[in-house]
Amino acid sequence: MRPSRFAAAAAVLAVALLAGVSEGAELTLPRPSPKGQVMQTVGLTDVTITYSRPGVKGRVIWGELVPYDKVWRTGANEATAITFSTDVKVNGNPLKAGTYSLHTIPTKNDWTVIFNTKADQWGSYAYNDSADALRIGVSPQPHDFTEWMQFSFPAMSVEKATVALDWEKLRIPFEIEVNAIEQALGSARAAMAALEPDDHATAFRSASFAFQNNVAPDEARQWVDKSIAIKGTWLNLRLKADMLAKEGKRADAIKFAQRAIEAGKADAPPDELAKIEKKLTEWKAEM
Repeated sequence: MRPSRFAAAAAVLAVALLAGVSEGAELTLPRPSPKGQVMQTVGLTDVTITYSRPGVKGRVIWGELVPYDKVWRTGANEATAITFSTDVKVNGNPLKAGTYSLHTIPTKNDWTVIFNTKADQWGSYAYNDSADALRIGVSPQPHDFTEWMQFSFPAMSVEKATVALDWEKLRIPFEIEVNAIEQALGSARAAMAALEPDDHATAFRSASFAFQNNVAPDEARQWVDKSIAIKGTWLNLRLKADMLAKEGKRADAIKFAQRAIEAGKADAPPDELAKIEKKLTEWKAEM
């Protein structure tokens, strides 16, 4: 009996598949726990967390899938990695710039978060505490249900950020602190020392940063005066007015606010002019 066309085609396909296997064809499938990454700049520091995201999938997580009192990779697949582009403090403890594997030891009440210098490792199977750079204690918090484990930065300021691990109904938070203000002031001082004769913008930006962060007030005054001396704009004149108002010098603040409004008629956005006019009215009422 002659084979059917279907049988012949199936035979050809089988040969092709076998040939592909023999040639080392690579099987590519999605991971059950997909890879994720989150990056946040805190001040002048980049913080990057690379991890795999397991799902709850109806399972009991804490104490079963993730055992208590044992080192956990803090995710799935490779150990979670965290990178700091500058030196930082974690919950008040100093930690050098670099990349670390992030392990945890969950318990029913408190967790240990571990920053280990061996960054590239599969899971926590090769974990060795002799390579630990830092261990901190963390109290888990109740949280809204999260199906897929995730890291985030739910709270931010110029020099601090909260890192949160959310999974199932728990949040594991810790705080990162950076030295952004002092670093930025150093940059501003260097820029002012090399200031070009016509560069009013750098002087304004330096003064504005110091004023907004309540640091180096004497330098901030000098820098804004330098900016105005090069070229008075609605931005540096408004900043000068705000500085004077903060010092309680309402009459002088009013004069600079009026100058800022006049200068801004040419190029300031209307809503910004309205803000200056509102302050001007408030200051006059306080006289």
